Amino acid sequence: MPLAISSEGLTDVGIKRTHNEDNFLVLEEENLFVVADGMGGHSSGEIASQIAVEAIQNFFKATRQDEEITWPYKMDKNRHYDENRFIMSIKLANLRIFEAAQREARYRGMGTTAAGMCFVEGAALVAHVGDSRVYMIRNGAINQITEDHSLLNDYIKAKKLTQEEIDNFPHKNVIVRALGMKDNVLVDLSRNVIQPGDIFLACSDGLSGMVTDPEMLQIVTSAPDLKTACKQLIDAANKAGGVDNITVILARVDSI
Repeated sequence: MPLAISSEGLTDVGIKRTHNEDNFLVLEEENLFVVADGMGGHSSGEIASQIAVEAIQNFFKATRQDEEITWPYKMDKNRHYDENRFIMSIKLANLRIFEAAQREARYRGMGTTAAGMCFVEGAALVAHVGDSRVYMIRNGAINQITEDHSLLNDYIKAKKLTQEEIDNFPHKNVIVRALGMKDNVLVDLSRNVIQPGDIFLACSDGLSGMVTDPEMLQIVTSAPDLKTACKQLIDAANKAGGVDNITVILARVDSI
């Protein structure tokens, strides 16, 4: 039985921001889904996230048409072809953003997160850079697959902060890894065994920073369909304050 994935994606400017610097990619023919949360101000964050999703999409399309195409980086011989392909697409996106920032002064310092999943036979490849997240919902439980590349998370790992210290941490929005900062970037990727009924949720921190994991689980599992779930997740983030742009993709494994 071929892999069957149902998906929906939605983005919203939120309540406090005047423009949306998030972008997302739904490439159904590749079962590929990516959220990108841009940063840089003066609309350059929006440019960075747009470059990211376009570069990832173009690389997947080019390598689908010609598997012998020359790749911009060496393959990791310890990884499968499909894992290398996903990592390579994000590395290329990083380079495209970095090059654009070098060419135009107004884009200096722009960057973006990237987090998403690519479904292949029997597995979900989950890749990310930054603090956008991917979760898996299975059997009534939600599990965060990605680990934030953030200053806060580094402090939590190093110092074991109390919950009060975490809640009052002054630099929650500082990320320590992003696309566009350097000409190369380290991409985290995991291979996750899937089963029918699994739902993967990719989101920017405009969602995860405003809505708790249990609340996300409750919304997704009680919604009649993925489209409604996406809207309700964004509504919940806005109801909680909507301080940032909010982007979410839901992808459900229907059959393998």
